[in-house]
Amino acid sequence: MPISTGDILGHSQVGVYLSVVGDVLFMPSTLEDEIANEIESSFDMESHRITIGGSALLGSLIRGNKKGVAVADIATQDDLDELSSFGDVVILESGVNAAGNLIECNDKGAIVSPTIPIAGAEMISDVLSVTAIRSQVAGHGTVGSMMVANNNGVLIHPDVKSAEAEAIEQAMQAPVMVGTVTFGSPFVGAGCCASDTHALVGSGSTGPELNRIEDALGLI
Repeated sequence: MPISTGDILGHSQVGVYLSVVGDVLFMPSTLEDEIANEIESSFDMESHRITIGGSALLGSLIRGNKKGVAVADIATQDDLDELSSFGDVVILESGVNAAGNLIECNDKGAIVSPTIPIAGAEMISDVLSVTAIRSQVAGHGTVGSMMVANNNGVLIHPDVKSAEAEAIEQAMQAPVMVGTVTFGSPFVGAGCCASDTHALVGSGSTGPELNRIEDALGLI
């Protein structure tokens, strides 16, 4: 199935705990083996279990694509050594370090929160080997929680402004559609984790929401 629903560590905000980076699904090492194996089987892709600075909130702390990874500065040297085996690594510092909350990307482009300085956005662009633009989503800077993207499309907060949507669509070279998760939550990045072929969505998501996600992310 191209889409499944469930919780991670008792929470429906699955996008806060999981992160797809290129061809790899990062999962918290604190997950039970049975659950981790089930998620890995659903996504049918390489997985890697890790914590960042001891935290299981991988979706909030790391973001990347096939070329590289952006990570929060709470990462330990051991964490960085692990991540570097999957590509170049850029560390976000100076209080704007929740990389997963402040960046969304695919293999074609990246959206970076305006709270990240221009120089930081340029470093992210270099490491991910894509054009990165600084933009809000629906007036919010936490772009990673406001949208979820793969190489097929972008699902985004329903209050996204038309100018934002146009810029995001152009930068990520993928169509943008609005939607919600978990029975009406607009924070689609927090409630969904997606690859190019599968999405895990928080429990409580409705049939119409799941259909919309499948359409937006080209999972059908």
